[in-house]
Amino acid sequence: MFPKLITASLAALMLASAANAENFEVKMLNKGDDGAMVYEPAFVQAAVGDTITFVSTDKGHNVEGIKGMLPEGVEAFKSGMGDDYVLTLTAEGLYGVKCTPHYSMGMIALIQADAPVNLEAAAAVIQKGKAKKRFEPLFEQVAQ
Repeated sequence: MFPKLITASLAALMLASAANAENFEVKMLNKGDDGAMVYEPAFVQAAVGDTITFVSTDKGHNVEGIKGMLPEGVEAFKSGMGDDYVLTLTAEGLYGVKCTPHYSMGMIALIQADAPVNLEAAAAVIQKGKAKKRFEPLFEQVAQ
């Protein structure tokens, strides 16, 4: 009886957590408010368990995690070209994201899941081209 009660309690807790999870939509655009080749919004503040849906509004883009800009334990990810992609935030920290072919043109995004535990490491990653300029205001939005 007691093991069944524990199992039922854990299942209810997991369902409640999933029901509270939010989904954020990020558009992949050829042109947006911040210029050419952008994710909108480029900064998302969320929580562990939330999902980010990258919508391929304009074709020719993808979503890829930036090496050195993912929380510890989060596996590298990369979507197909022109595909929508759902990223589930599985660990707290910052997630740096790029569009592989448009990275040097500044097509990047920064996602914060709860506490920015990897802020120092993520900010230390050397960026290419316009990506460096576009990351500066995103890092300023990170909540401590």
